[in-house]
Amino acid sequence: IQVPYSGNVPQKTVIWLLNCCIIYIMYCEKMLLSCLNSFLAALMARRNRRLKQILIGLLAAVTFYLLAYVYFNGTQYRAAAQPRWGDPGPYHVAYPRNYTFILDDPPTCKNRTPFVVLMVPVPPSGKAAREAIRKTWGNEKRVLGQLVKTVFMLGLPAGADAALQQEELRQEHQENRDLIQSDFLDSYHNLTIKTMMMLEWQAAHCVDASYVMKVDSDVFLHVQNLVRLLLDPSTARRNYMTGLVWWHSSVSRNPFNRFYMPRSVVPELEYPPYPLGMSYVMSLDLPGKILGVSPQIKPLFIEDVYLGMCLQRLGISPTDPPEETMFLVDPFHPLSGCSLSKVIAVTTNSIGQMVTYWQRCRQPDAKC
Repeated sequence: IQVPYSGNVPQKTVIWLLNCCIIYIMYCEKMLLSCLNSFLAALMARRNRRLKQILIGLLAAVTFYLLAYVYFNGTQYRAAAQPRWGDPGPYHVAYPRNYTFILDDPPTCKNRTPFVVLMVPVPPSGKAAREAIRKTWGNEKRVLGQLVKTVFMLGLPAGADAALQQEELRQEHQENRDLIQSDFLDSYHNLTIKTMMMLEWQAAHCVDASYVMKVDSDVFLHVQNLVRLLLDPSTARRNYMTGLVWWHSSVSRNPFNRFYMPRSVVPELEYPPYPLGMSYVMSLDLPGKILGVSPQIKPLFIEDVYLGMCLQRLGISPTDPPEETMFLVDPFHPLSGCSLSKVIAVTTNSIGQMVTYWQRCRQPDAKC
């Protein structure tokens, strides 16, 4: 938790003033002692030892009070002047923080309002996946009469060549204008941060769109089937989230499992229902609502579980898709033409497989 600090006065100036106050009080104390010593000397001449003891006691009490007041108030002020973030530990992530967007000017939502925004979290090194998506389902701009926009979300590169990677990302963004980058370290453990920053960007830039979909970069997306689902009159326009919903998902207590969660962090036996992180779609009222309750829930590193917790706090339950064939994770590949005609999102084993599925879906015989 960050200790609030207004920032109106430079921190170094605050500390300097505080130290000056302490020195001043010590100086005043010295002067007071000098005066009292003279007074006490006079009293000693009269041998009034009892009065001397009383005055010494009062002086000690006043001195203790002044020093205690300066110390405790000074400590609080210094804490306020120097905000510090706590270590999130192995099961949580460093969110919220004062993250900013460093690549943040795609034309999405500026001139026209899309029906659905497709947000693809991808690592900085994932240029091959970004290029493949740009040439396939990410290039579908107008579907069933509806405007569709695709953008990529990423954090900061790491490693010895981080500066070179960042420069390449800047050039890639100048060419395509579809990257959104924030200044958190891009890693698997920080997927929750990436998701929350996606929601922050969406809530700030595209509030007039109807839906937003998060799609992993290894997923083939059948955009036409997605838009057809969202245009269906039975699909809710508010408080709506769907995907491959996991109900009654057990909390792993196996310390050798990468999703291990001790009882001290999650005491419940089951997580609240949540759509699997490979892809999910939500109505545009939800990003702001999720961000609103997120400070009440310490964010886990398991991104989709954390979204389920936020939904539970909101009193909203995710919705199963009309057909279980619409969202598939790790299916038996290759999919048949009939399966491809029904799917909305499916995980793939390679970029080539994703491209092949997109090409097959565009063939006239891609149906049951």
